[in-house]
Amino acid sequence: MHRVVVFGTTGSGKSVLAERLAARTGLRVIELDALFWGRDWQPAPVDLFRHRVDRETSGEGWIVVGNYGQVRDLVWRPADTLIWLDLPLPLVMWRLLRRTVRRVATREELWGTGNSESMRQAFFSRDSILLWALKTHRRNRQRFALECEFLAREKRVVHLKSAREVERFMAAA
Repeated sequence: MHRVVVFGTTGSGKSVLAERLAARTGLRVIELDALFWGRDWQPAPVDLFRHRVDRETSGEGWIVVGNYGQVRDLVWRPADTLIWLDLPLPLVMWRLLRRTVRRVATREELWGTGNSESMRQAFFSRDSILLWALKTHRRNRQRFALECEFLAREKRVVHLKSAREVERFMAAA
């Protein structure tokens, strides 16, 4: 395991798993959100985003965290291991709610961008991260299942469906 991608629905624990795995393996974590989002939640233009991702993944030994289709070819092609966090929706929503409340309360800055989550944005907006997770969970599960079935022929695909499976995986990593 030298080039790893951790992906799954928003709130599934991708970043936490990547950090734990990095502590075990010494691999560097690359957060796609940090490369995508600019100040005031402005997304990077696609060409710039792709350039940033290409630059960050050009070396050996990394763990990429995220689900961005715009750079999937740059990330998944060189990866030797894909880790799909496919946790049940109630668990994802509970974790996401806790994380969001914590971030709103502490005004935690995200990815060195100056951005933070707000109560209005998180709970009373069409762009709510909680609403996004609800709307994309099933669709992501179907899409990732198809992609992983195809990629399992040439890469190691680790499909984790519960918190217990995540802990078993980490114990063996």
